[in-house]
Amino acid sequence: KDIQLINSYYYNKLEFTRFDSNVGRYVGYTEFGVKQAEYFNSNPSLIAGMKAQKETYCLNNVGIDYRTA
Repeated sequence: KDIQLINSYYYNKLEFTRFDSNVGRYVGYTEFGVKQAEYFNSNPSLIAGMKAQKETYCLNNVGIDYRTA
């Protein structure tokens, strides 16, 4: 529950869209980002894939990261 996957998209050093695993969907921060987030959120397979990335990447590597820290 303490692990969070964030996948951010930037253009010209400005974050316009982000997937946050705690929210469970994409969030837009600019006018273009809001449109992108709506498009991404309308695709259930994309959302399921991002949630699966948290399971496969974060949860498998958390033990490694805590041991090295």
